[in-house]
Amino acid sequence: MEGRASNREISRKNPSPAHGAFRRRFQPTPIGRRSTGRHTAGMQDIYLVEDSSPVRERLAAMLTGIPNTRVVGHAGGAREAVDDILAKHPDVVLCDISLKDGTGFEVLRALRAKAPEIECYMLSNFATQPYRRLAAELGARDLFDKSTEFECVRDMVAKRAAIAA
Repeated sequence: MEGRASNREISRKNPSPAHGAFRRRFQPTPIGRRSTGRHTAGMQDIYLVEDSSPVRERLAAMLTGIPNTRVVGHAGGAREAVDDILAKHPDVVLCDISLKDGTGFEVLRALRAKAPEIECYMLSNFATQPYRRLAAELGARDLFDKSTEFECVRDMVAKRAAIAA
């Protein structure tokens, strides 16, 4: 068996890539990636920016049933949202365009400048093409129409949770 290496030799020469909780807990993050150190493997934190209490409560209830997902905060205004999001650093922000003080676009601009790794998705009752275009230019991953695509928000979050798990 001179031509073949034993399994023990192969595993030493070609270690498997670090995956899952082991890598997150015991190995440093790869160069160029920021260590979050926030939560356990597969869990995604969601932050809601919505000034309408009934809509915010409906979103939270809808997302609560998704495994590996938790709502970590909410705000009704742009300034309050940006400060809290930067403090909590969630994985995903769901942001309404029209807020009680400011707009969701202001939140999006601030997050792109200060925390570009946070994924932002916009919500609106006015999901016309100009709004969609502006949201995309400012870095939003998508814009959902609250009147026709509300369930698509849940589907997107569930898909992200399944991939992260």
